Parts: sequence; structure tokens; C-alpha cells
Amino acid sequence: MDRVLVLTDNEYLYDEFTKIVENKHLQQYRFDFRYSHKNRKFLDKYRDSTEFSGISVIESLEEIIIEYKLLISLHCKQIFPSKLVTAVRCINIHPGFNPYNRGFFPQVFSIINKKKVGVTVHEMDEELDHGPIIVREEVPIESWETSGDVYRRILRTEIQLIEENLEDILNGTYELTYPEEEGNINSFKDFKRLCKINPSEVASYSEVIDRLRALTHDDYRNAYFYDESGTKIFVRILIEPCLGDD
Repeated sequence: MDRVLVLTDNEYLYDEFTKIVENKHLQQYRFDFRYSHKNRKFLDKYRDSTEFSGISVIESLEEIIIEYKLLISLHCKQIFPSKLVTAVRCINIHPGFNPYNRGFFPQVFSIINKKKVGVTVHEMDEELDHGPIIVREEVPIESWETSGDVYRRILRTEIQLIEENLEDILNGTYELTYPEEEGNINSFKDFKRLCKINPSEVASYSEVIDRLRALTHDDYRNAYFYDESGTKIFVRILIEPCLGDD
């Protein structure tokens, strides 16, 4: 029986992936599910679970290489070392349309720079969100959508692509394609810089709206500025299309 290691720090993807595995009756594979050892939310919730537990990729590197022929990353928050991605076939389910806006929060940057966003399933190499593509699908962004809106549709598209391609991923029976260009990468520091708004900055209305909806993601307090008294003020936008007779 081939063992597959699934690493995820996303609860929705974990739940949906386990349903897919169960529905497809993939008895020839043993799936082991792990989350990042520093994921405090999961550590508390799954403390007593025998099926879903924490792992450090670095600390367990040799064990992973010996025990597994395939590793699937579903929004895992750990960086995989070169030794791992060269020794084991590693598949990344990436919430972006490679090669555009690789790295952190692709939908945030795509709302602003208008580059494509979507889902890319790819073999991992030694670079971040980089490697030959198995399948990808664009998720169009509507002018009224926030980061949270787009992200939820990306998650649903990820599950759709996993459901359609899981057997090929497991068997390695897919054709690889390569990105048209190297694309661009955004870091967490890039995101943090975006969050700090300078009230004196000159921008068009459309640029301001795009930046605010890019930083509006459910209840997260992302965008902020300081008022004249030095008080830190968080900003979110409420935006909706007119779809009726209004």
C-alpha cells in the first residue's frame, strides 16, 4: 500500500479532501494527514485526534523521505527544504494562477495589479510556488469582490480540481506544462506594507477602492492608518453590486 502524506493548515480543505478520498474508495493508498506543528488553532482542536496531528517538516525530514512516495500540500504553512522536493514527488495545491503573484495572498495582489488569479496544481521544485504545472484554472475577479469573496471561490475551485484530478495525481499519469514566464512573487512583508495606508497619499478613486477591497477579508483587521492624534484606525469596505431595480 502506497503512503501519501497530506499537509494542510486549512480546515475547509482538510474536511473536503477527506470526503473526496472516502467517496473515491482509494483503498490502495494510505493517506496520512498532518498540520504544521506551530498551528495553535489545530493543536488545540485536534489534540486528541489519532488521524490528524502536527508535524515539523524539518524535524521529520528523513522519516518523510523514507516513508512516503507522494506528498500533497494543501495550504501548508511550512517551507519545504530542497532535499525533500528532490527526494519525494511533492504536489502543491496553490491558490493562485501561476506564474502570476506567487507567494503570499495571490488574490490580494491580483485585485490591485490585475494579474490573473485562480488555482494551480503543480509539482514543487526548490523555488516558492514554482514548478511544472499539472492543471490550473483561472478564477475571474468581479469589480465588487473583496479578498474574502475571491478566496472563497478559489477554495471551491481547488476542491473541484482535486476531485477531477486526484487519481492522475496519485498515479503520476498527467502531462506537465510550463509557465509562460517566471512571473512575480509577493512576500508577507509586501502584504504588510500594503496594509499601512498613508492618508496623504494621492490616488484615484478606483485605486483606493481596489486597495480597500483587496485588504477586506472577513473580520481580519488588515488596512489601517493613523489619525492626527496617533490613534490606529482599521478600515474595511462594504461593497455590493446593483443586481436588481435599484
